[in-house]
Amino acid sequence: MPTSINGQLTGAGKRFAIAASRFNGAIVEQLVAAAVDALIRHGVADKDITVVRCPGAWELPLVVQKLAASKKADAVIALGCVIRGDTPHFDYVAGECAKGIAAVQAHSGIPVAFGVLTTDTTEQAQARAGLKAGNKGVDAAMTALEMVNLMGQL
Repeated sequence: MPTSINGQLTGAGKRFAIAASRFNGAIVEQLVAAAVDALIRHGVADKDITVVRCPGAWELPLVVQKLAASKKADAVIALGCVIRGDTPHFDYVAGECAKGIAAVQAHSGIPVAFGVLTTDTTEQAQARAGLKAGNKGVDAAMTALEMVNLMGQL
């Protein structure tokens, strides 16, 4: 029988940083509130959660990089919202945001949960921020919890 290693969903004694964009703030703040609530419900102390806000999704990779490099958090949660418009701007912002955040995780060794919504409409974003399709802030927080515990076992 193979050895199985799994991350647990417990955060007692762990520290988390949330990098959140202010653009599309009404939606992002719902993601932040849900992520914080999920972390606290899974044993993370309020004092062990730091929320850092930046202008938009384009800036998230740099903020995530600084947070990871500081070693003050066991994991970083990136939260934002990019809604498609009538120009290619969406493709540049969403794509580079995702690439930048992925690069930080790969190079830093610090888990980074990707909770940046990339939707076609405001309605889709609202649905993913708690109205109909759950809340992706919770999903990102749960990913961060699991990854922190998994990394501790590897």
